[in-house]
Amino acid sequence: MIDLNTILNPPEGLSVYFILLIAIILGLLHGATPDEHTWPITFSYSIGSYSTRGGMKSGFVFSAGFTIQRAILTTLGFLGLALIYKKYNLDGYIYVLVGFVMFIVGYYLLKGTDLHVPLDKLFGGHVHHTSKAERLPMQEVESSVKPVPVGMAFVHGFVAGWGFGGFSTIITFILAPQMPNVYYAALVGAFFGLGTMFMQIIIGAIFANIMRVKKLTNNEIKYIGRSTAARTLYLGGIAFGLIGLGVIAFPFLDTLAISTGNPVPNLNSIGIETVLVILVVGVIGLGSFYKGYKEIVKRRPDPVPDGK
Repeated sequence: MIDLNTILNPPEGLSVYFILLIAIILGLLHGATPDEHTWPITFSYSIGSYSTRGGMKSGFVFSAGFTIQRAILTTLGFLGLALIYKKYNLDGYIYVLVGFVMFIVGYYLLKGTDLHVPLDKLFGGHVHHTSKAERLPMQEVESSVKPVPVGMAFVHGFVAGWGFGGFSTIITFILAPQMPNVYYAALVGAFFGLGTMFMQIIIGAIFANIMRVKKLTNNEIKYIGRSTAARTLYLGGIAFGLIGLGVIAFPFLDTLAISTGNPVPNLNSIGIETVLVILVVGVIGLGSFYKGYKEIVKRRPDPVPDGK
């Protein structure tokens, strides 16, 4: 019988089928829990798709890149080459790389639009907001924001997958080495990725439907979705980069955590990873959503009084 303790602390001598079962369950847990390498990116691309199908597609595309990376990672674990993670702390460098990709995509989406974000003057004095935009019809305003390039979610998934945490430790150093050969070892990462993909598709759909709580037109939903994604990628990329540089300069920051008593990785402590999820999804993401909604309300024409 399989239980949580067996899943999180797999013993030696497991069969191939049992290892793959544990791998996919771990993937489901990974995709469902707030992870700094999945939720911020899935949120950004899913809400930018502004539809259930689009959100599911974003979760799928991101997880496809992530799954390929995890298959490579568990292959390296079988060969003993993943020991670099035990010798060096690469988290800061991965944060910087993920942040750089987020920032580039966000800047591309914002460039030439009317969207205002903080730090405009700091980054070359580029001003996104114009008074002219406030007078544009909603159709023109919506069209001014570029569609979110979902294909970049694949790149993000592959890059973010190199981050290492509790789940990665289990599949790389405990499960993969028990496989009979390197090809089976790759399946451990692939099954883990598929479990993550299933949950990220669901979460992507949920994120994409945040806007349905308000009575908005399709054009308004499209504008809020795209503008929220652009701002989240742009400012979230800066946040990832700054925190990554902080971890590189002061490695002890990555070890600071408050235990929660929960044995499941991503829920077992509150640390720098939790701060990133809250900052990017909670503060920047939802804050950008609120800002986009307020812009929509401001641009709506004043109601015509009765009898006029």
